[in-house]
Amino acid sequence: MTGLQVAVLAGGLATRLGELTMQRPKSLVEVHGRPFIDYQLERLRQAGITDVVLCLGRFGEQIERHVGDGSNYGLRVRCSFETEPLGTAGALQNARRLLNEAFFTLYGDSYLALDFRAVWDYFMSRRELALMTVFANEDRFERSNTAVAGGFVTRYSKRDRTPDMKYIDYGVSLFRKPVLDLVPPGRFYSLEELFPRLIAERQLLSFEVRQRFYQIGTPEGLEELRQHLGRAG
Repeated sequence: MTGLQVAVLAGGLATRLGELTMQRPKSLVEVHGRPFIDYQLERLRQAGITDVVLCLGRFGEQIERHVGDGSNYGLRVRCSFETEPLGTAGALQNARRLLNEAFFTLYGDSYLALDFRAVWDYFMSRRELALMTVFANEDRFERSNTAVAGGFVTRYSKRDRTPDMKYIDYGVSLFRKPVLDLVPPGRFYSLEELFPRLIAERQLLSFEVRQRFYQIGTPEGLEELRQHLGRAG
């Protein structure tokens, strides 16, 4: 899997974690005495990823100092900084010069198990612009926000709920670089805005993942991950 690239979207403000992120970014919140990003990058290396682009915002320089060039993790790591919030899709547009012709994206607070090779091989066998990994959530861990049918995402919204939304965005997407032509440069634009455009053009494939995800975006999610890693350790 040499050369596969992941853009980690780590520029959020992390307001739901309260005092934990008043003076540091979410990626550096400690889990069993280590910054969360250590676990995340190690998991990517174990999955065969070699190239990581960190899309950073507030307190991003702290992450850059901690991670360096990625060699301590067995990775190549480069950083893209926002001078103002650009949203999840805007962050990718801002990092465009660093991105490969096809690249994964991963949210900066996600810890998950994924066969990146299987997702990549499937995507490369198709011609669509994008793919979303999905999990049959049924409102168990967070509110379901995605509907799929026939191998495509057919509806996605975190606000407008419909009965066919049985899935949730698992946290990893895969894009071909021309998708960034749909993202206006220099202004705030989110994946929540981009995904419906791709759905309307039947350009957003779905790939179902069976193993649940963990996230540290909330105190509850952070505690769940601590318990999970404690058992795993």
